[in-house]
Amino acid sequence: MAGRILSRLAVALFWLLHWLPLPLLARLGQGVGELLYRVARARRHIVLVNLRLCFPELSEAARRRLARAHFHVAGRSLLERGLLWWASAERLRRLVRVEGDAHLTTLLAQGRPVILLAPHFVGLDMGGTRMTLDFDMVSIYARQKNRVFDRWLYHGRSRFGDQRLLSRQDGVRGTVKAMKAGRAFYYLPDMDYGRKDAIFVPFFGVPAATITGLARLARLAGAAVVPCVTRMLPGGQGYRVEVGEAWADFPGADVVADTQRMNAWIESVVLTMPEQYYWVHRRFKTRPPGEARPY
Repeated sequence: MAGRILSRLAVALFWLLHWLPLPLLARLGQGVGELLYRVARARRHIVLVNLRLCFPELSEAARRRLARAHFHVAGRSLLERGLLWWASAERLRRLVRVEGDAHLTTLLAQGRPVILLAPHFVGLDMGGTRMTLDFDMVSIYARQKNRVFDRWLYHGRSRFGDQRLLSRQDGVRGTVKAMKAGRAFYYLPDMDYGRKDAIFVPFFGVPAATITGLARLARLAGAAVVPCVTRMLPGGQGYRVEVGEAWADFPGADVVADTQRMNAWIESVVLTMPEQYYWVHRRFKTRPPGEARPY
């Protein structure tokens, strides 16, 4: 009961904060991120381990500065979540600009199934909600243990248009059917989900358990893979969603090569905004046989 009350108080706080101008809300979020960097020792450890593995060329001081910057943008994404739940469509259009969506519009008009490849950057949910203002999509939704937050997270992802949220237990059939019916699939395949349906391919030179779903789904549905990256802009300037051109010659004949291509592309985007990647996730928790876990 106490936990539910605290969750409802947190939701009420998010509701109050969403009325603030974004520059002020962004500064508050950065302050929350600084606090989390100082007190969330376990998560800070995960971030620092990830950065040590992925950026061994950086000094310890540089990695700590990058970790602090990551917590700052993560704090922003936390406090700005209320915008996803209550901001009007007009305000979201002003705060989140979309570039390149004509690529998606053209493919859908041609009747081509589409997978939007959306890596785990801190602006991921903001970009996803913004896209639902213009497109009916399908995505995977994982139920949250906290029922209060689960309700609002689900609300935020489905409040505009006619969105379809599937669970992982639904399998690929529902996803393929939705894509063939004209819904772009907002796909997030760059986390460590364990050994099932995964292979070890490099991520910043480190073997990472990576699901092969992108290539398999693209082949099964005959889908185009379209990169979709959301950038959090500095100084409370908002967000920018970048929709790229469909990948050529994908999938290829080798699922390993396809999965390596995906990770290499994600690496290239991470290097343009390294503080915004989701480093608090234990990306390397699943290891090849005989190799110790780094965390």
